[in-house]
Amino acid sequence: MKKEHILVIRFSALGDVAMAVPVVWALATQYPDIRITVLSKAFARTLFDDLAPNVNFMEADLKREYHGFRGLNALYRRLVAKQFTKIADLHDVLRSEYLRARFNVGRYRVEHIKKHRKQRRQLVSPRHQLLRPLPSPFKSYAEVFERLGYPVDVSQFHSIFPEEGGNLNLLPVAVGPKKSFEQWIGIAPFAAHQGKIYPLQQMEQVIALLLQKYPKARIFLFGRGEQENFYFKRWTEQYPQCLFVAEHCETMYQELILMSHLDVMLSMDSANMHLASITGTPVVSVWGATHPLAGFLGFNQNEENVIQTDLSCRPCSIYGNKRCRRGDYACLNTIPPKRIVDRISTLINN
Repeated sequence: MKKEHILVIRFSALGDVAMAVPVVWALATQYPDIRITVLSKAFARTLFDDLAPNVNFMEADLKREYHGFRGLNALYRRLVAKQFTKIADLHDVLRSEYLRARFNVGRYRVEHIKKHRKQRRQLVSPRHQLLRPLPSPFKSYAEVFERLGYPVDVSQFHSIFPEEGGNLNLLPVAVGPKKSFEQWIGIAPFAAHQGKIYPLQQMEQVIALLLQKYPKARIFLFGRGEQENFYFKRWTEQYPQCLFVAEHCETMYQELILMSHLDVMLSMDSANMHLASITGTPVVSVWGATHPLAGFLGFNQNEENVIQTDLSCRPCSIYGNKRCRRGDYACLNTIPPKRIVDRISTLINN
């Protein structure tokens, strides 16, 4: 009998791919006799390479090597050669739909994610808003595998690392060992869109308040980009306890190791929330234009650690990419830094 070989398709942004990790892990560990290949962008390899012995990773450069319909046809031919038996599309966009159509013609067993687009529109509608929780991506991903004949229990996942965390010896000297009297706090203050970024002047106040309360703490600043370079360099000069992680950690894997040893991560509704979540680290998350009701809270995170303001205009966007209807981003500006610090303190003290 031919061994089952499932192709899992999930392109998109880092956070969306990271949310697939607990579900793929559950599938791999609960069905060790099947083979699984995850098809995604190159950055995602770190998340899946060592996830389980029966999980493989295959990268696809959709902007160059597999661009356009000609490129997708070439990708399809490459995939057919792998002799998959079932296809799980966890993305459901034009590219994955085209690949699905080709596999359907080839009489493969194909299932895809349900994105609940109507409910999402109702959640952010300015006139006919319907505030009710949408299924999380974790549940939607699991439903795809259930329809393929493989129900999974995602609750068993805790971290991509062992209980003691990743190997700190693999990190640069600047990180060093974690001393017993130190509190390690991660801060990832940026996101893809303005509607998800806590005002940076207020974020600096958060840092100052934390260091007043925990003078022995070390604060690790996560993120890469022009804004990160500007603000993080300024903050590390002003606050010696701060470390600009990207200046020392060369790879995402090193950043994940560091996250696994944090006492708490402070993040926006962004990829770093999901990366910290899959290392088993508690996250205090700040939400503005978006809302946890859309289902995108980090895996296994406690809703009590969500920082948000109740406004009649919230949520106004599923992804945070819409302009503020009020024009003042009150959803973020009205959150006092002390409220964030108090929530972090509750986690540290516990």
